[in-house]
Amino acid sequence: MTPFHRCFAPLCLLLWLALAPAAPLQAQTDSGDAPLAALPYTPGLDTSALDRSADACVDFYQFACGGWMQKNPIPADQSSWSVYGKLQEDNRRFLWGILQELSERSTGRTDSQQKIGDFFGACMDEAAIEQRGAEPLQRTLAMIDAMRSKRELPAVLARLHLATGDEGLFFSFGADQDYANSSRVIAFARAGGLGMPDRDYYVKTDQRSIALRERYREHVRRMFVLLGEPGESAASQADGVMAIETALATASLTQLEQRDPYQLFHKMSARQLQALTPDFDWRAYLKASGLPEQGRFNVTEPAFYRALQQQLQTRSLDEIKSYLRWHVAHATAPLLSKAFVEEDFSFFKQALLGVPQLRPRRKRCVALVDAQLGDALGREFVERAFSPDMKRATRRMTQQIEAAMRDELNRLDWMSPATRRHALDKLHAIVNKIGYPDTWRDYRSIAISREDLVANVERTTIFESRRQLQKIGKPLDRGDWGMTPPTVNAYYSPQMNDINFPAGVLQPPLYDPKMDDASNYGNTGGTIGHELTHAFDDEGRQFDPHGNLRNWWTKQDEANFNTRAQCVVDQFAQYTVIDDIKINSRLTEGEDVADLGGLVLAFAAWKAQTLGQKPELREGFTPEQRFFVGYAQWACENSRPENQRAQALTDSHSPGRYRVNGPLMNLPEFQKAFACRPGQPMVPEKRCKVW
Repeated sequence: MTPFHRCFAPLCLLLWLALAPAAPLQAQTDSGDAPLAALPYTPGLDTSALDRSADACVDFYQFACGGWMQKNPIPADQSSWSVYGKLQEDNRRFLWGILQELSERSTGRTDSQQKIGDFFGACMDEAAIEQRGAEPLQRTLAMIDAMRSKRELPAVLARLHLATGDEGLFFSFGADQDYANSSRVIAFARAGGLGMPDRDYYVKTDQRSIALRERYREHVRRMFVLLGEPGESAASQADGVMAIETALATASLTQLEQRDPYQLFHKMSARQLQALTPDFDWRAYLKASGLPEQGRFNVTEPAFYRALQQQLQTRSLDEIKSYLRWHVAHATAPLLSKAFVEEDFSFFKQALLGVPQLRPRRKRCVALVDAQLGDALGREFVERAFSPDMKRATRRMTQQIEAAMRDELNRLDWMSPATRRHALDKLHAIVNKIGYPDTWRDYRSIAISREDLVANVERTTIFESRRQLQKIGKPLDRGDWGMTPPTVNAYYSPQMNDINFPAGVLQPPLYDPKMDDASNYGNTGGTIGHELTHAFDDEGRQFDPHGNLRNWWTKQDEANFNTRAQCVVDQFAQYTVIDDIKINSRLTEGEDVADLGGLVLAFAAWKAQTLGQKPELREGFTPEQRFFVGYAQWACENSRPENQRAQALTDSHSPGRYRVNGPLMNLPEFQKAFACRPGQPMVPEKRCKVW
């Protein structure tokens, strides 16, 4: 996934954790500890989720979601719990049923069914995994230990990148679209090198951050002990890892700085890249990666690579080996025996996110199959849970919301005719991807064994790593997806100029074919509008209809947009996440503006869809009220304090309460629908309007 994919739900926050979640080896039960033969049904407008004691004009989120929050405490193995998270869990229980059945069969399976069934079976074989302990690591650790000089690092690092897919190994290297020519795929050298989720964990000086760093250092030490290092040596090596990661973190861009694509666009020749890191042989790295020599690279953060050079120059070979060994152990720990799993969980789930209990193994195994063989598993999901009728209906809704955006662009009084023409060109060029890819990925070249989980993960990771690298220098495949079909999320890609809605997010209660249009347009329509608006937000608007980084706005139009967006920034800066932590509204600007724009577009599209229909009460609500309740109920959530603090630091999404109340305050239609009076909390004196 490129840095500029903009997800709808905050599941993007810790995607790297979601793909490698810790899981227990002991048997556990939970409220959903049974596979599903069919997806459960929750209505798109859930009256049981309401808190009718709350005043809709005081706190609409509490009114729409208060009952849900009370009835849905956070499961012990989760950092938060939401309507999105619950649907994701339902989808995975459904996938669990599919995988369990396929893993128990030995005949009558297609090639892809054999692969996902045996992969799942190997993951669920706790006894075999426990018996092997750390043995699956030994071959990789031996390769690191065999290094005799730092000159061997590029070739070793290339093999580790291929096999682990770990961006924590000094840097991240891959393929992506050239910002200046989106039809061309070039090599990207990005920042990386960290074990914790973000550079701010290493540099913030408040007491909570300092204490968390000490817990991280102790975690690294314990992992070295598990690898067989004596206590004193383990502590020394942990100190070395911390020193390297801190140096790299200090040289990395902040989350806010990364929102500016121009700060991530530094095209260089091979000679220029080599000059940044004289002690790292890029020719040897490319050769070991299976790539020919490259003429052009995008080095997203040159200052980071200068810091990397300093570390390579000053650190001893033993320090570099220790750093590599730690990151290999970190990347592999969730796949190993109980001691590794529990140590990994203790920091990355308990300390970072406040999760009290390990996830049941079946949850971990389903997520792992989805991550490693997503198209094969996704095809099974689509065949059972996403009908052609659902695809047609959601495609039609998408087209209607795009028509609403066209009308909105034509009506804007602050946009000049020249910029409007470009905006309409971009809108008409957007590609809608609904449900699943047109062409399924071919996994026939991968051998999957029922006996060796780590080998299965390594082979599937190498397959995907090579698939990505082989894009370099090739024509762009605009049919590629960045999410698997069962995923409960959506995204917009500025460079691809497409909006993507996996089948997993187009299920009840988010999209409910049994409901009338009001709640569906409020919920799924709001999501579609949200993603569409990203094409014109503070980041997306910097890319042209073809996905090239180019400013097509007049200076006056840009100033007009920024003035209107600043209203949203100022509004959300007032909201408290937890303790005394306010929303970093510069970081959340794009998502907050997209929430507001998506709501406006969805309401306009719904009105067009229902033009001429006679309004009628249902569930005690008018159609307008059902629209706004439908909009709000996707965001019902509960979150642990630790998770809220982590999100405030790194997430570009505001908390659910403000993603509902914030945009609704700006709509006169909401005030009218619920007869709210001036002066009530949901009726501010100043309203924001961008689109």
